[in-house]
Amino acid sequence: MTPDRYRMTAVAMSGGLDSSVTAWLLAQRGESVVGLSMLLWDRSDENTHGRCCGALDLGDAKRVAQQCGIPHYTLRMDEEFAQQVVDPFVEDYLQGRTPSPCIRCNSWIKFDLFLDRAQQLGADRIATGHYARIVEGAEGLQLHKSLDESKDQSYYLFELNQSQLAATRFPLGDMSKESVRELAREAGLVVCEKPESMEICFVSSGIREFVEERMAEYPDRYSQNQGKAASQIVDSQGRLLGEGDPYYRYTIGQRRGLGVAASERLYVLGLDPAENRVVVGSEDELATGGLVGERTHWIGEAPGEEITATVKIRSRHGGVRSQIRPLGEGAVELEFEIPQLGVSPGQAAVFYSGSQVLGGCWIAGSDETSR
Repeated sequence: MTPDRYRMTAVAMSGGLDSSVTAWLLAQRGESVVGLSMLLWDRSDENTHGRCCGALDLGDAKRVAQQCGIPHYTLRMDEEFAQQVVDPFVEDYLQGRTPSPCIRCNSWIKFDLFLDRAQQLGADRIATGHYARIVEGAEGLQLHKSLDESKDQSYYLFELNQSQLAATRFPLGDMSKESVRELAREAGLVVCEKPESMEICFVSSGIREFVEERMAEYPDRYSQNQGKAASQIVDSQGRLLGEGDPYYRYTIGQRRGLGVAASERLYVLGLDPAENRVVVGSEDELATGGLVGERTHWIGEAPGEEITATVKIRSRHGGVRSQIRPLGEGAVELEFEIPQLGVSPGQAAVFYSGSQVLGGCWIAGSDETSR
């Protein structure tokens, strides 16, 4: 095996704390390292930190690379980012789904396009500041949660495959956020006190405002461009309760700001884009015993029969023991041991065995028959 010092690692440098410490750690070990930043979204008119491709953040990445003594380059990937992440994000909201752009960015940009670009530049592998671990198992590489579960990001990485894992390093997977920041302080990195970045890096105002801005800017691009028409708020029996904001301004499980008065707490149960309707109901109606998933991905070999695993239906979800039944053609049916609230189409359901990520699917809908 070629020694690490003879293999080039391209570090994805966003200008944030985690990727900066990743670059510094590898450089301190005497490895061959190059820093690559991705220009994904034009923020040349913004003078703020913590934003995707902001001038200050790209400047921080360059300054940290200088401190590490490594070369630094910026890769322009904004067209691909708009096509693979931003447009699907808007389209999902207009289709009544709740998207997860961070997963799409990892799957289509960071561990696909960026990895390919890095290898074209002569890098053997990439490293990122994700809090996750890659472990060599008996049947191939495994993806595991980070040791610091409060910062674990494995949920967002469930679509990685064996070749991507083989070409990737997560140096922070065994570390806590506090120890990462302390290392940055000891090294004197310019980002050592930099706060966490925004969750959705390309949205600067609000999600719904962003969706409407894109609809106005590209009126012929999206399939459900219905403007700002007021929606009908109906109960689960179809009875009209009132009018509210356009349907895409609501998400499954939402309780506040529904726009109707009721004697009991109401939650969003579903969205009907075709009719511009928002279906609301009680917490009991929101609970569901399972879901149907599509575009299922297994990191290792796909099981040929039903398995039991812990499933997270959101990144901060605690997980629920579930039965996972393959249905063929990438579809699966999940049955929860305990009914869950807020199963949202468009989000990911990720399967775990202990700390290991087995794979996951995209939620097509809740299992209506299990309510």
